[in-house]
Amino acid sequence: MNALVIFSLLAVLMLTGMPISISLGLTVLTFLFTMTQVPLESVALKLFTGIEKFEIMAIPFFILAGNFLTHGGVAKRMINFATSMVGHWYGGLGLAGVVACALFAAVSGSSPATVVAIGSILLPAMVKAGFPNKFGAGVISTSGALGILIPPSIVMVMYSVATNTSVGALFMAGVIPGLALAATLGGVTWYRARKFDYPRQPKASWGERWKSFRASVWGLLLIVVVMGGIYSGIFTPTEAAAMSAVYAFFVAVFIYKDMGLKDVPKVLLNSANMSAMLLYIITNAVLFSFIMTNENIPQALADWMLGNGLGVITFLLAVNVILLLAGNFMEPSSIVLIFAPILFPVAVQLGIHPVHFGILMVVNMEVGMCHPPVGLNLYVASGITKMGITELTVAVWPWLLSMLVFLGVVTYWPGLSLWLPQQLGML
Repeated sequence: MNALVIFSLLAVLMLTGMPISISLGLTVLTFLFTMTQVPLESVALKLFTGIEKFEIMAIPFFILAGNFLTHGGVAKRMINFATSMVGHWYGGLGLAGVVACALFAAVSGSSPATVVAIGSILLPAMVKAGFPNKFGAGVISTSGALGILIPPSIVMVMYSVATNTSVGALFMAGVIPGLALAATLGGVTWYRARKFDYPRQPKASWGERWKSFRASVWGLLLIVVVMGGIYSGIFTPTEAAAMSAVYAFFVAVFIYKDMGLKDVPKVLLNSANMSAMLLYIITNAVLFSFIMTNENIPQALADWMLGNGLGVITFLLAVNVILLLAGNFMEPSSIVLIFAPILFPVAVQLGIHPVHFGILMVVNMEVGMCHPPVGLNLYVASGITKMGITELTVAVWPWLLSMLVFLGVVTYWPGLSLWLPQQLGML
């Protein structure tokens, strides 16, 4: 009964248009003061201990690194490199967009940042080359979602904070599914380009490819710094985040020189604003999770499922439906922080690996970012392309359909997510 009251109150507050973080906070306070006998002292203690996690420090650092790279011309160089490699295939610029999004995702950790950085440069170039606006918008809106699956990923850090799962293992688990999804989106792009005979670029010489690689190599090295450092044990994921922020600053200001020192305060301020917003959501989500646990809601859900004979297959199907529905009106960070503490204990009791469950949640978030009415990537792409959300929804459906099929594969094939971290001895 209490669970119904909590979720009804949260849903009503969100339907009024109130931000998720405020809705969570008001739901928690209302429940604490009117429906429970929990001492406020223990709530205050939980608030401080809940956000007193070393992993949380990774979030502002990854945001800062992504902002330096977005403003620092790295995206343009990655697009040039990707175009030189695959531009001569069917739908060459579209394929270059998928490759560039995958590369930029691996250095930014944010999907909207990937869509902005790659889309603002590539979409006008695709229209100029003779591609329909819808085709370019479909490619970039969906490929930009790779930002939260290919590590480093801010959403994976959120999941780690909510469930105490290893960030390093999650990062490594995201590599193969991320590459597989990039290949899937690239396949859809190639097929549609071939079917409608879209333009192809002249084939670049090996000299041109080498030149574009040399120009982009400083940005690409960030992937080596983060992933190599974590895998080799030189530093933790949080320390890797700090290193990536320093490295991105150095590359943007002193090597590429696309930013001056006078631009740095603006980037720092933008990053601080984004970090404060996410940390406020985390704070309220920690209290929400505390109430859920205190009211024994996850345990009751697990007992009900096991008592009714519902196994792993049914549970995972239900999780996908719940998360896809949540993706209709919430953004990824909020979904992870609200639903992970509820669904995770049930998943563990059913024998589902925490890392596999984390990747499953992240792929659901990706799909949610690409469908209406609140798909973040659609809104970002709408701002770049000047297309309406309805028009964009029609544009993305072939790629979105392939993402749903991919979600089914990730859901019921744990090995796709777990193989690499197992081989590296992280599980």
